[in-house]
Amino acid sequence: MDATLAITEPFARPDLDKGLGKAGQLGFGAIMLAAIAYVAYSVYVDATATGAPALAILPFILLFVALLIALGFEFVNGFHDTANAVATVIYTNAMPAHVAVVWSGFFNFLGVLLSTGVVAFGIVSLLPVELILQVGSSAGFAMVFALLLAAIIWNLATWWLGIPSSSSHTLIGSIIGVGVANAILHGKSGTAGVDWSKATEIGQALLFSPLIGFGVAALLFLAMKVLIRHEALYQEPHDRLPPPWWIRGLLIFTCTGVSFAHGSNDGQKGMGLIMLILIGTVPTAYALNRAVPANYAAEFHANADAARTALHVAPGTVMPAPQARAAITRYIADKTYTPVTTPAMAVLIGDIDRQVSEYGSLAKVPAAAVENVRNDMYLASEGIKRLSKEEAAGLTDGQKEALGAYKDGLDAGTRFIPTWVKVAVAIALGLGTMVGWKRIVVTVGEKIGKSHLTYAQGAAAELVAMGTIFAADGLGLPVSTTHVLSSGVAGTMAANRSGLQMSTIRNLAVAWVLTLPVSIFLAGGLYMIFSSVL
Repeated sequence: MDATLAITEPFARPDLDKGLGKAGQLGFGAIMLAAIAYVAYSVYVDATATGAPALAILPFILLFVALLIALGFEFVNGFHDTANAVATVIYTNAMPAHVAVVWSGFFNFLGVLLSTGVVAFGIVSLLPVELILQVGSSAGFAMVFALLLAAIIWNLATWWLGIPSSSSHTLIGSIIGVGVANAILHGKSGTAGVDWSKATEIGQALLFSPLIGFGVAALLFLAMKVLIRHEALYQEPHDRLPPPWWIRGLLIFTCTGVSFAHGSNDGQKGMGLIMLILIGTVPTAYALNRAVPANYAAEFHANADAARTALHVAPGTVMPAPQARAAITRYIADKTYTPVTTPAMAVLIGDIDRQVSEYGSLAKVPAAAVENVRNDMYLASEGIKRLSKEEAAGLTDGQKEALGAYKDGLDAGTRFIPTWVKVAVAIALGLGTMVGWKRIVVTVGEKIGKSHLTYAQGAAAELVAMGTIFAADGLGLPVSTTHVLSSGVAGTMAANRSGLQMSTIRNLAVAWVLTLPVSIFLAGGLYMIFSSVL
């Protein structure tokens, strides 16, 4: 056994008060100011490159405020969720606290930069279709302001109380709240304002992720006790002394993995909302992906022909494009299939193909037509996604495959994230991890179990969290890093029969139960207020 681990002195809490220092604080401020300037410059360059007219004062102010709020959400998300990655390395003395948060911030930054973007647009598809199509309107800005501010308020409230809660859970609730409020304002049932199939899919991911964290972490810890018979791994740290090098390496590896996975999953939520803001205010630059390959138009035309053929619309069926567009919009909003849905989709596919072929490429679509082309492509993509699951449509596997290939082309033209958006979100999330982390780190490190966290418990909880988040990222689902990690720590404590501090577990459970309804009501109320003001 390592000599350092034979010390029997009681455990001393890690030094959680050492900050970044004056040089670090100056660097922090400089990076933040540079990031804001970078965002403003990037929007200006992208807009002027497409020949877009200068923004009027009010839209520019709304754009700037909306971008700051979106980046503010990611900043708060950073320090709210930092504890999930760093608590174990801090409380096992694998890394000093002030080093761990900078390390975690850097790998959160990398995780955002290298993310796929799938989760970003999964979040967006939850929003009401009429608001997405009119995101540049006052209702669109009210939507963005309401859901982001509601998420920030709840995150700050739970952080202040030192309760680990889910930023993902909060954002999903805020989106549902906006959808319900929007439906009520338009005289519909509140349930009509949300894509409940997608909400259910995401809700299941959020529901099962903490259960997976608890169960799998407990099983992994028990397996480690059977397979790795090294006494040092199951001992509590002593007197701020670091663990043996191989245990330390394992703990730092898991911290790095969770930080990277958190960035790759949570960072995308802000990206999707930022893209909505940009599409609404500067559509000529951001509504269509002008960087698609040169062969895009030819492949798109071929896939459009195949998709129309697959729908088997009866010869002689005539429907004006505006009527088809309205029918697909109703189908997405009301989730009700009618005999007119399939022919309407065929007409919409043909009209989009005509427009893209007429201009030759997405880069050549004139400014006045960009928003309409993008909206049609978005409608077709969302309609095909729902139609492919529609039993009443009676589509074969071959038909679904043809529609899927066409949908891929639609998404390539509309679902993209500029590099500067990734960089801005990465900076916001990375900087956020370096401040305000102490409250929740103490909860995770000291208040879940009755005994101190051992090296094996920290490694098991982090490994499960890392694997769960990476899997969810691949499936395009948002999961709660907070719930997975904190429940993983609880699982290892239960497996080790260390005992749980039930007051903390109750607080975690109450926050988990209340997050969704509170964020729904908060976002819905803010949306109604902002709708009347804007």
